[in-house]
Amino acid sequence: MIVADILVELREHFESRISLFSGIDFNVDAKSGLTGVCDFLVSLSPRQSFLEAPIILLVEAKKDDLLIGLGQCVAEMVAAQRFNAEKGNSIQFIYGGTTSETDWKFLKLAGKCLHIDMNAYTIERCDRILGILTSMVYRSKQLGVY
Repeated sequence: MIVADILVELREHFESRISLFSGIDFNVDAKSGLTGVCDFLVSLSPRQSFLEAPIILLVEAKKDDLLIGLGQCVAEMVAAQRFNAEKGNSIQFIYGGTTSETDWKFLKLAGKCLHIDMNAYTIERCDRILGILTSMVYRSKQLGVY
């Protein structure tokens, strides 16, 4: 519930101009293995009733070890990139995060280049985690997709 609380706070910060989804099927390309259930998805669309492009952020929660979620998060980011392109709403960056709920790591996908922040952020600095997430939304907004 810690992850959900943080992401709900993010949505409230943006006065519900972004949408938040959890536990939904995200089946983009079965041939490439880009199918499954996402822990958390954030879209720049304000519509909360159904998932709409552009998806900008995915968070994968793993209770035991945040590094275990890195591969799955990257696959979800690639799926989001394809989903956005198919919907005619490509964006420059897809952001991701993996968390054990107490520790967080962040990623950025730009085209085919993956950037992984080597720092781990702890929940004791929840304000810092929320700030990073907020900057991801603002960065997408500045690129003219919001």
